[in-house]
Amino acid sequence: MLTRRQTLALGAAAAIGSHSGARAQAKTEIGLSRQPGILYMPTHVIEKQKLIEKHAEKLGVAGVTTKWMNFSNGGAQQDALLSGGVDIINTGTGPLLVLWDKSRGRVKGIVASSAQPLVLLSRDPRIKTLKDYQSGDKIAVPTIRVSTQAILLQIAASKQFGADQWGHFDPMTVQLGHPDAFIAMKNPSHEVKSHFAAPPFQFYEQQQIPEAHVVTTSSDIIGSPLSQGQFMTTTAFAEANPKIVQALRNAAEEAKAFIQTSTPAAVEIYREVTGDKTSTEQLLELLKQPGMMEWNIYPQGTMKFAEHLARIGGIKTKPASWKDYYLPIAHDLPGN
Repeated sequence: MLTRRQTLALGAAAAIGSHSGARAQAKTEIGLSRQPGILYMPTHVIEKQKLIEKHAEKLGVAGVTTKWMNFSNGGAQQDALLSGGVDIINTGTGPLLVLWDKSRGRVKGIVASSAQPLVLLSRDPRIKTLKDYQSGDKIAVPTIRVSTQAILLQIAASKQFGADQWGHFDPMTVQLGHPDAFIAMKNPSHEVKSHFAAPPFQFYEQQQIPEAHVVTTSSDIIGSPLSQGQFMTTTAFAEANPKIVQALRNAAEEAKAFIQTSTPAAVEIYREVTGDKTSTEQLLELLKQPGMMEWNIYPQGTMKFAEHLARIGGIKTKPASWKDYYLPIAHDLPGN
């Protein structure tokens, strides 16, 4: 399920792991990445308010700076992490579990940052439920097979068509980052007529595309909130930089509190950092929708993903607990 480049990068990471600690410890610039969307708002607050730098200094690590990068999908982020292009990424549950398994535990989560619902939309009037999809239909997901959206479709297929039919929707998925999928959905002649969207893109599509309607949601499929954004890194980096990892957890906690108590200000930060032109009023209305203020830093619903991936062979090692693929920095949290 990893690309050849990712597999090679994992091998290289293993080979240099015993020597990477000193180099990582000496770093003062920390590279971090995320994807588009309002569900990554905690990262925008952390960046704008320099919360990692603030908490690192409080912990006695002065002179830390951060460099934030944006990637269109989780696969690109995984490549960047494994190649050393970034130190910490923020992406979905599927990529975390696959990386943890393929790296034999050398990639782990730090803390979660959001668990908003994902929404599968279609502009095809024929498609009202998952059962209506047919061969030839196209569903946009950020990364085929391993993205959170792709795995949700596998779980849904297992429930709907039988455990051995988990791959039913895989041939229908098309890899498109959310902004590109949004553009495709607005184009009446484009072959992609469905998009498993992350916030705020489902909001934009429902507002701007008259035919767009909800087919299902992540909550419908998994039966609970599901962590959509979580910070993860290599164990080599974490072991060499324990105070940076602690600073990130502290920053995530502060960002969560800020979003909850100063939501309009947090939305303004999101708009400034991302360049999103949606009005503050519209975004605040979006955040009033069910599940849209899920900013808990503990993982949610991740073991359901792990059990599915272990059953279909997507990961070789079935974790006994979410703590197997999360660093000890999070083990005091009530995760699942």
